[in-house]
Amino acid sequence: MTHRLAVVLFNLGGPDGPEAIGPFLRNLFRDPAILRVPFFVRPLLARLIAARRLKPATENYALLGGRSPLLELTEAQGAALTEALAGALPEVEPRCFVAMRYWHPFSDETARAVKAWQPDEVVLLPLYPQFSTTTTASSLDEWRRAACNAALVAPISTLCCYPTDGGFATATASGVARAYAEARAGLDPAVKLRVLFSAHGLPEAIVRAGDPYQWQIEQTVAAVLQAWPGGTPSGLDHTICYQSRATPQKWLDPSTEHEIERAAKDRVALLVVPIAFVSEHSETLVELDVEYRALADKLGVPGYFRAPAQNSDAGFIAALAGLVRRARAAGPGLCSAAGGRLCPAGFAGCPWPAPGAGA
Repeated sequence: MTHRLAVVLFNLGGPDGPEAIGPFLRNLFRDPAILRVPFFVRPLLARLIAARRLKPATENYALLGGRSPLLELTEAQGAALTEALAGALPEVEPRCFVAMRYWHPFSDETARAVKAWQPDEVVLLPLYPQFSTTTTASSLDEWRRAACNAALVAPISTLCCYPTDGGFATATASGVARAYAEARAGLDPAVKLRVLFSAHGLPEAIVRAGDPYQWQIEQTVAAVLQAWPGGTPSGLDHTICYQSRATPQKWLDPSTEHEIERAAKDRVALLVVPIAFVSEHSETLVELDVEYRALADKLGVPGYFRAPAQNSDAGFIAALAGLVRRARAAGPGLCSAAGGRLCPAGFAGCPWPAPGAGA
């Protein structure tokens, strides 16, 4: 009898039409992992923030045909990963499912679909390489609730993060190196080129509370530079910055806007690398490609280039397949790409017990 392996891919999701933008935003800001205020205040505040953001969000999605491409791209990743796993694991019948956090398919519908397929084993694979309480933890908490409601019973292996995984870093570095070579070829040799590793931002208060996201972003960048094909270009100018500020709080610095302004003052060209996103969506296709490009042009940045997200890149899919195999080998329960806890002591938001705290 064939051994059935269900792999659940998690992402945030995005509206599938103009009428879904408002509900999507309300779902986002109703999440207690996102809007960390008393529960009795959250529903009203979520509606107020969503209402304030509806017009700009609608304008942004209009540039994408009124909808997010994230679901289709994630489904394509799932199809490619299913094929890769089938080739690597001939004794297994793999199938990938997609669970989105803030728009369809929600975890409830996906958990029911997984149960109906009757898997012998489940691997939970967040498409967030770097762990955060606002993304991975929120998605996995929602999945646990949905799986319980669906009475889904099967051995489950959960991958929490893979910020420095060798396959992921190598695949990412290959894409960045290609984009860097193309950008360099399109510039006057006298113009310097700076690489901006741009990640989605977080309020500083969340990081101060022990969220390991910023630390893991820094580890990813170091791993990508280490994996650069043939070694990083001599004297490579690079920095990490943060985009997509969504609330009035103090967010992580430096912002991507600030780094664009600095590049204009320094008269250097920019290659922007979306380091925390593995699929194209509004933050890459609109924020990076339209809004920040317009800012760079306005300020006189001598060149603005952008590395693509991984999407269904063969190297990235191979890296995901490797992560699934390692999660299975670790057995049911929680694992990271390295097996155990990656984060140093002090990160209370890490899903693993702190070093020395016991099981």
